Amino acid sequence: MNKLVIGNLETCNLPDLGINDLPVRVDTGAKTSALHVDNLEQIKVNGKPHISFDLHPDIYNLEQVCRCSAPIYDTRKIKSSNGDVEQRYVIQTRFQLGEHIWPIEITLSNRQDMTYLMLLGRQGMGDKVLVDPAQSFLVNS
Repeated sequence: MNKLVIGNLETCNLPDLGINDLPVRVDTGAKTSALHVDNLEQIKVNGKPHISFDLHPDIYNLEQVCRCSAPIYDTRKIKSSNGDVEQRYVIQTRFQLGEHIWPIEITLSNRQDMTYLMLLGRQGMGDKVLVDPAQSFLVNS
């Protein structure tokens, strides 16, 4: 199988959430992928538990807010980069880099102190990519 070569930063789409051109930090040191969101609210859709949240797709324009919702896939205790452990909601959604689309699990967290709104962790990369840490934006969107 030909693996997609990606850099340490890429631009992704999350088509199920209606999000396009989202900068993503590729982090081989992180097990799980994470997405910065605000205003988490547990709701029911057709009797099933969902999580509703706000996403700022453009880090340079925080006035722009996208309200999203997704079925709750799981909740997990996640240890963040600063060593804190927090309980996070997990959603499963499609992740797109260029022409390549595959399902990934993403934890929802408050990453407002982070530079990038999304981290792509090892589980999200799976066996689909090779990372060139010296390069950025290798995938044409």
